[in-house]
Amino acid sequence: MSDEFPTSSIRVLKAGIQSTVQDLGRHGYRHLGIAQSGALDRYSLQLANKLVGNPEHAAGLEIVVGPFEIQFHRDSWFALCGANFGAVLDGKSMAKAWRHFARAGQILRLQGAFKESRVYLAIDGGIISEPVIGSRATNLQANIGGHQGRALQKGDQLDLGQAQFFHRSVGVQQRIWTPEVRAIRGPEYAQFNACSQKKFWQQAWKVSNQSNRMAYRLIGDPILRDDSSDLASHAVFPGVVQVPANGQAMVLLADCQTTGGYPRIACVIEADLWKIAQTPIGQHFCFIEVNAEIAHAAQQKWHRELARIDGANDIET
Repeated sequence: MSDEFPTSSIRVLKAGIQSTVQDLGRHGYRHLGIAQSGALDRYSLQLANKLVGNPEHAAGLEIVVGPFEIQFHRDSWFALCGANFGAVLDGKSMAKAWRHFARAGQILRLQGAFKESRVYLAIDGGIISEPVIGSRATNLQANIGGHQGRALQKGDQLDLGQAQFFHRSVGVQQRIWTPEVRAIRGPEYAQFNACSQKKFWQQAWKVSNQSNRMAYRLIGDPILRDDSSDLASHAVFPGVVQVPANGQAMVLLADCQTTGGYPRIACVIEADLWKIAQTPIGQHFCFIEVNAEIAHAAQQKWHRELARIDGANDIET
């Protein structure tokens, strides 16, 4: 092994497209115009971190398009959650949502998503980089956070935190993606005519190839407002569903701006934002209307699911 890379690190051999360092993002700064950023599928990153004994907010890798390869420069425990990326460790297939062990020098290869869109790689100790505004999340628009504020490139070295020690590999059951995304009505919902309201909930929306980490742009039958007057700029956040003048809805995601002027017809509940993140370009999904009570119950269920994972951790002390 070359002395060029510390033993407590990984080296990127193939970077894929838009692979980034992400944690759970920057919170409490939207009033300053600072985007949240962080993992688009927060649930999968949290699950992967739980499996390797990291805090939920530890930084991992968000990988969108393969092939992606890293080499471990210390013995490491790792977990892959989210999409199935056809992972192999020195030629041996690795199941997702399991805690696996890699020896120093071994190479992990991720071919690419078979069905969903993103996989999250957590390594014991977490990815270590200089926090920016309280987070290691990469914001590609602002060029801050993560590794030099950019997507990963071949040859990048990423430092790791303190190694953990476990007795065994374990696996858990992951959520299954479905093309139904729960949402509540937005502040300007009543401004849309009855026909448009019906179309919003009943049609299948297609994810446009113009989508990115700021927003998923959708394609469907246009939905129109009865009131065409301009709106004053207002607060927006991940999950808000806006409708521009062309009538094509878009769902704001982690890197979205903090204010906007398009009408907000709905808001995806936080417990289902991961479904948006895992919907591939060109695929369809439908919005399902729920109320605030259901949204809250879904969020509590999410926290209970993650809490149960702690029982799988048998860290040696």
